[in-house]
Amino acid sequence: MADDSVKVDRQNGVMLVTLDDPRTRNALSPDMSAALYEELDRFEADPESHVLVMTGADPSFCSGANVRRFDQTLNNIEEQRGSVSLPWGAMEARLANHDADAGEAGFGSVSDVPLRVYDVQKPTIAAVNGYAIGVGLGLALSCDIRIASDDAEFAEAFVRMGLVPGDGSCWQLPRLIGMSNTLLMQYTGDRIGAVDALRMNLVSKVYPHHEMMNAAMELASRLAAGATYSMSLTKYLAHKSTNLDLKESLRLAQVAQEQARRSEDHREAVSAFLEKRKPSFRGG
Repeated sequence: MADDSVKVDRQNGVMLVTLDDPRTRNALSPDMSAALYEELDRFEADPESHVLVMTGADPSFCSGANVRRFDQTLNNIEEQRGSVSLPWGAMEARLANHDADAGEAGFGSVSDVPLRVYDVQKPTIAAVNGYAIGVGLGLALSCDIRIASDDAEFAEAFVRMGLVPGDGSCWQLPRLIGMSNTLLMQYTGDRIGAVDALRMNLVSKVYPHHEMMNAAMELASRLAAGATYSMSLTKYLAHKSTNLDLKESLRLAQVAQEQARRSEDHREAVSAFLEKRKPSFRGG
């Protein structure tokens, strides 16, 4: 593994990943990102691992990107001044030359981690135990389900560093909490507690801090014992349908249903129903 600040435990079909770097409150560094990529690849390839739970070592889930590297990153960025003074025009000009500029900030491996989590082809749960700030919030948003400790706090803190949310949260947040709440978080960088996060639909459930991990693992174990092959197809449908109309989504669902009918899990479910017993799913 590329970095020992990513702890992994496997039990009952669940892979628990814990971010554990006390010095930075679990800030996401390139080394930690590489370790996460490695573990996510291993998780997807392991037929015995069905559900991912991601959390952090108290008191933080993930405090954001490792800002200690920002100053050396700035030294790698060449100042460019163009004739366009307004931000949107400058943005369009830069997009036209994006390939040449790609990676100039040196944080591609960090800001892309939420996308890798989002693309995991198995159920994922964020167990947010504390601070989920900046890209740390992006990590939580990229999991399928978010549950939180009553100690959890969430913030889009990029603006406080003169930056933009470069972790995909501009795509995720408006779909979850609406445009007004999204821009309020992103313009101010203010922290939001667990109760407000639940009210805004940022998380699905909130538990007392000492109960949250047990609740997360109980949910994960329940999912892991279920028909995770169809869950994977359902996740595919939910992701794809975001950008489809109803007719197109229904067509996609019909194709997925035909695939699900060919699965071992479906065959087992039918047999268990006819034999009046509990099914024993294997995720295939």
